[in-house]
Amino acid sequence: MISCEGVRLGAEAACRLAATGLYEFESGLTDVEFARIEQEYGFEFADDHRAFLATGLPVNVPPEEGQTWSRPWPEWRGGDLDSLRRQLDWPVEGVLLDVEHNGFWYEGWGERPADETAALDTARRHLAEVPVLVPVYAHRYLPAGRGSFGHPVLSMWQTDVIYYGLDLVDYMHQEFDEARGEAGESWNPRATVPFWRDLL
Repeated sequence: MISCEGVRLGAEAACRLAATGLYEFESGLTDVEFARIEQEYGFEFADDHRAFLATGLPVNVPPEEGQTWSRPWPEWRGGDLDSLRRQLDWPVEGVLLDVEHNGFWYEGWGERPADETAALDTARRHLAEVPVLVPVYAHRYLPAGRGSFGHPVLSMWQTDVIYYGLDLVDYMHQEFDEARGEAGESWNPRATVPFWRDLL
């Protein structure tokens, strides 16, 4: 069941982004489109993320002359399936990259195998069990999960994981609002999802 508070947060986040004037919006995703996406990729959107995308779908801005084309907003409607899969795989692939090249090992996985191939296989097996993170914008992510909302937005760059917003509404302010100020003492996000919170 989708929570009213999650719906409120998602709609408020969309309004906050729209108020910046930085992006145009298409009509929001429909229930049929959500069902197709969630079945295709094997996750369910968190309630606030779902409400954000149902309110309006941000459109990627074409590049100015001489710039390369960048699509930081996941193109859930009509986007390239392989590109979306790469965005969804980004957090796990980043951890695997650090396991392979930077000596990263999560203590909860037990002793690291001496053989690099075995270490990667072990890490991959454990990472298949961690909560799914869903792209919001570029390498900013929210945990998946129907019935959940209000999670901090995380910036994912291999095992360098940082907070980018207390929740989806605050994230829109932190990332896109030119009027944002320095984070005060009250800005104290707390990640709730297993494994990923331990990388913060």
